[in-house]
Amino acid sequence: MIFEQQGRERFLDAVTGFEAAVRAQDADRSQHTFQELHRHFGQAGDHEITQAGPRLAALLPEVPPGPRGVVAVMAGACVERGADATRCAPHILDGLADALAAAGTFCERWAATGGGDFPEPDAGGPGPEIVERVGWEAATGWWSLPQWETASVAMLNRPAVRTGLDGARRTELLRALSAVEEDSGHVFKCLTYVLLVLDDEPLVVIHRPSGTGYALRMHGIGDNFQLHTLLADVLVGGGHIPGRAPSAEEAAVCRDAPGQVLTTGSFNLVAPDGEWIWNEGTPSDIPVVDGVRLLVLDPPPYGRSWPAGRFFPGMTGDLVLERVLDTAETERWAALCTPAG
Repeated sequence: MIFEQQGRERFLDAVTGFEAAVRAQDADRSQHTFQELHRHFGQAGDHEITQAGPRLAALLPEVPPGPRGVVAVMAGACVERGADATRCAPHILDGLADALAAAGTFCERWAATGGGDFPEPDAGGPGPEIVERVGWEAATGWWSLPQWETASVAMLNRPAVRTGLDGARRTELLRALSAVEEDSGHVFKCLTYVLLVLDDEPLVVIHRPSGTGYALRMHGIGDNFQLHTLLADVLVGGGHIPGRAPSAEEAAVCRDAPGQVLTTGSFNLVAPDGEWIWNEGTPSDIPVVDGVRLLVLDPPPYGRSWPAGRFFPGMTGDLVLERVLDTAETERWAALCTPAG
């Protein structure tokens, strides 16, 4: 116990020392105190972690671009251990926006100086030939994007952060990210998917074989594999439509239980225009019709199995049935959908 208490005290001492070194622009002392942060992080107690997370996040604008992404990852680790994500997230997402802008510049300069395969970021940082070609800040922006992805996912795993994120800001981040992905050929799938997560999102589902309709609400669902399993749990498991219902374990791992377990698809997800909604996509792929996302369930064209679970293990998700639509409502929504086949 004494050793643990000393470890916790040393962690907050390291945070204080790192803050002082960064604000004094003392590079050598900053490096030493940051090493101390890493050294004592694992022994820090919950109370120390909750204090450290917001302090490290608030320090990010003063941290040089090189180590800034690593500090953001540590702030994210603090959030995963209980620090207040709503206090940390504004600083993390500001840093993400800056990193995306710098990475966009990197892409432009890389193309303008001969192009070629983009370098893979590594722990060593960009070499002198990369820096000479595109500039230090642009190179650092590209190199640090995986770190900002990790830190941002830690923030956006929390529903309060997602629902508090301004829609225009979310759109800006997605647009900047899409441009970097298109120009570089690299895919930052976790970052894209976490920015697309929907909360408190209404969903109308038409089950075409039975001619029935349902009003549901989605919360924190990371991909359509997860949505598919939860739809089967709510509608088949709830006795509303025929088919295979997931087991209690299959449904639980798609909500908040740890792990994965094999499941089998119960239907085919289809957009109102007849296009398939792939399990590999996200619920944001479901088109909005008359202000509500509208999904059609058809019989599965072939058997398909996958590991049921959550794309983001740190994010809880849910799908809630609000009501069964009456015949008139169901027919009105069904009339907005292309006939089967």
